[in-house]
Amino acid sequence: MLRHKKTLNEASMSDTVLVYRGESIAAYGFGDPHPFGTDRHDVFHAELQKADFGEAITFGHPRPALVDELALFHTADYIEKVSRLSAVGKGWLDDGDTPVVRGIYDAASAVVGAVLCAVDEIMHGNYKRAFVPIAGLHHAARGSAAGFCVFNDCGIAVEYLRQQFGLKRVAYIDIDAHHGDGVFYGFESDPDLIFADIHEDGRYLYPGTGAASETGTGAACGTKLNIPLAPGADDNDFRAAWQYVEAHIESMRPEFIFVQCGADSLEGDPITHLCWSEEAHAEAASALCRLADKHCEGRIIATGGGGYNRRNLARAWTRVVQSFVETR
Repeated sequence: MLRHKKTLNEASMSDTVLVYRGESIAAYGFGDPHPFGTDRHDVFHAELQKADFGEAITFGHPRPALVDELALFHTADYIEKVSRLSAVGKGWLDDGDTPVVRGIYDAASAVVGAVLCAVDEIMHGNYKRAFVPIAGLHHAARGSAAGFCVFNDCGIAVEYLRQQFGLKRVAYIDIDAHHGDGVFYGFESDPDLIFADIHEDGRYLYPGTGAASETGTGAACGTKLNIPLAPGADDNDFRAAWQYVEAHIESMRPEFIFVQCGADSLEGDPITHLCWSEEAHAEAASALCRLADKHCEGRIIATGGGGYNRRNLARAWTRVVQSFVETR
């Protein structure tokens, strides 16, 4: 059953930006010396506090996702595997990137729940813009973990929008240094998932996918845009690529926009080789807000994604929030 969807004119909408925080999503990580540590949440929120956006921000607090919500994207066998291994606290969820730590099921469920909370708030007309820092786990496939990602909150949210609110055309844009393969292959043949991804060329970086020739299959051919960049690509290279992203999204006229804002595309990340500044993230966020206002009644959610240089992620994600504030 579809929930009643208020239009922005029907609702009393806040003009603040909704930003999520809380111990439950901060707990998502794999401990030292793994690059995806649990300090990333607090590093970002400390930088956000210094930026002092005052009453322009409202803080949201996540809830755990339900099993039925996880199953919108993931297989039952995989969900059970994560739950079982999480209780044990040992082993691997993939071939060596994503270790099991005790409680990872609860933390990953909270990440999904935060994104679904943001979807609910926006679709009920309470906000136009939301940011979830510990989310954007774009490598997880329907039946497996991958690349530090346990549950694919992005893919689940797309399916949730369709099931609960009856939306059809959803745009997913990814500026993480790594290709968003879990989302791409999860919807490769789906013509209604609009996909655009600027990333480091897969010949040089995990997961090795995202060639420009990968544009979707079957009825979805042409709905997917992959733009691989060479190691060392800077802001000028980003801007040259971005014009194609913007034109692609414009032509597809989405009803909702997700953007994965991985900060590992900034210069100085310890595991990637792109050389953007945080200006790239600010410009992308501002442009997508304009597109959201034009096509989506303003509806846009950004997720933090990757980023393993703490200063970089704090600054890049804060600039995304700043762009959301400035384009309200």
